[in-house]
Amino acid sequence: MASESSGSVSTTSSMSVSNQAQPDHTQDPHKRAKFLALLIGCVGVVYGDIGTSPLYAFREAMLTAGATTGGAARETVLGLLSLILWALTIIVTLKYIVILLRADNEGEGGTLSLMALAQRAMGRRTNVVFVLGILGAALFYGDALITPAISVLSAVEGLKLVHPAMERAVLPITLAIIIGLFAVQSRGTAAVAKWFGPITLVWFITMAIGGLLHIADDPGVFASLNPAYAVQFMFSHGKIGLIALGAVFLAVTGAEALYADLGHFGKKPIRVAWAIVVFPALALNYLGQGAMVLADPTKLESPFFLLFPDWALLPVVVLATFATIIASQAVITGAFSLTRQAIQLRLLPRLEIRHTSADQEGQIYMPQVNYLLMIGVLLLVVLFGSSSKLATAYGIAVTGTMVATACLAFIVVWRRWNWPLWAAVALMTPFVTIDLIFFSANALKIMDGGYVPLLVALGIMLCMWTWVTGAGILSDKIGRTDVPLASLIERLGQSPPARTPGCAVFLTAEPNTAPHALLHSLKHYKVLHEKNVILTIRSTTVPRVSDQDRVSIETIDSSFSKVTLRFGYMEEPNVPKALALCRKQGLKFDIMSTSFFLSRRSIRPSVRGGMPIWQDKLFIVMAHNASDASAYFHIPTDRVVEIGAQISV
Repeated sequence: MASESSGSVSTTSSMSVSNQAQPDHTQDPHKRAKFLALLIGCVGVVYGDIGTSPLYAFREAMLTAGATTGGAARETVLGLLSLILWALTIIVTLKYIVILLRADNEGEGGTLSLMALAQRAMGRRTNVVFVLGILGAALFYGDALITPAISVLSAVEGLKLVHPAMERAVLPITLAIIIGLFAVQSRGTAAVAKWFGPITLVWFITMAIGGLLHIADDPGVFASLNPAYAVQFMFSHGKIGLIALGAVFLAVTGAEALYADLGHFGKKPIRVAWAIVVFPALALNYLGQGAMVLADPTKLESPFFLLFPDWALLPVVVLATFATIIASQAVITGAFSLTRQAIQLRLLPRLEIRHTSADQEGQIYMPQVNYLLMIGVLLLVVLFGSSSKLATAYGIAVTGTMVATACLAFIVVWRRWNWPLWAAVALMTPFVTIDLIFFSANALKIMDGGYVPLLVALGIMLCMWTWVTGAGILSDKIGRTDVPLASLIERLGQSPPARTPGCAVFLTAEPNTAPHALLHSLKHYKVLHEKNVILTIRSTTVPRVSDQDRVSIETIDSSFSKVTLRFGYMEEPNVPKALALCRKQGLKFDIMSTSFFLSRRSIRPSVRGGMPIWQDKLFIVMAHNASDASAYFHIPTDRVVEIGAQISV
């Protein structure tokens, strides 16, 4: 069944919400304490993913380049370390920290936020921007599947070093941790989120100490800071160098979280945390791993865990497991937030959203998304079995997202920031080129597992494209039988029906046409309420809408009024709460004496429709699984009247 209200949310770019200046956290002690809390929380949520990369990134890069525990050429170690360190500098520091954090959509970041910003910059919805946006979003879901699998698995594999007999327990323990992680999502992250920052901060300090303990093994490792070693490695290793570059990219996975979590923490905490905590800890750890392997190639078996003495191994494994759980939590929460944005931007059908915190609006839980992610992660762990095998599938989703992000950023720099075309090209071309090189390197691993995130992304894109196309076809077919609202009101004035006390609210996507629920109500009940509101809900291309811009009212006559409610794509559409704002404009609502009329349509596939029959069926399945309109819009169920109709797509 599909409700008419599924088409009652449309997108508009006419709204604007003023940016507020960043507060100065350095003067007032209270503000300093608040900023410190933001800084620590930022370390846990924003950098949890990239903070687990040292568990496997350097090892996989070395193995991919042909190194063995029997020995590796010094130039290979220095070259790969140089690639890792300069990838962190160019991609994370320059592209994300310096440039992309400035491309915020009213304080919000992420692929869909950037897509909305680019669409506003272009002045219209364009296919190129739309495809780039849904491509980046779809690839993120592939990342959200692989990150928990590879992160938790790589941490638990440290148990093999504690005792060889623990190898058999690695897979069952990993599966148990993942099931437990997804099982607690319904309780919300608010209760445990306060521990994320401190635990991850301890994790980064531990990584830095581990690296410092071994840099003295071969101080010559600092030569890797010279980018010439990276360039020399790439030119001297040919195809092997390109393949190794795909493994090097594992060091920067999680960089998208910098941008996606912009709205939660703001620019300053993210930048400061990277500069004083995250980047130094990562650099020291990678340098320590490199120096240790140069001094003792046999340590290549597990260079991260072998940085630590035997007595500290078990505590580090436990800490690493907590760190990977936090990293996994970050992408799961990101998947929930991204899905909500996609729903508000009309890229996906309505899905159930549960709020898990009375204080934090962004703390949400989506049962359907959570269940699908859990099944996907468990399948990946069972099918691949080890972090090394999963590493071949990792990277292509993230690089694809980064390419899409860089292209959208170019549009924003050119059209939104009003840079000359040549300047925008000069700024973004190096980043797009680097992202494409990394994408090409990871594309070489498609047949070795890289197809997994691509298939996931293609499936998500197909669902988004089907929903957008199907909703458009459905709207066109409904529009053929539309009756102009003005004509209906004129006819009702000439031949008034019986009147009943109270107020009726009719949800519709087109305020100038008579809602089908109103037409069917008049046809079957032969009555009209004393007050009738034609309600349209708009989703804007800004994250949030202020109360003064939330409601627009147009009085038609003594019986009819048009009301438009606007919600940002990061907001939850609460219709009763928004209608309460109408009182300030003279239109009063008593929810207990108001009836809400919705049309619920039964959709059938049509051989003469605008989509292939299989796509019609996919659209119908998605519509059937959409959450109830009254629940999604927070309309009291005892005040809702649904009138059914049947239509083919």
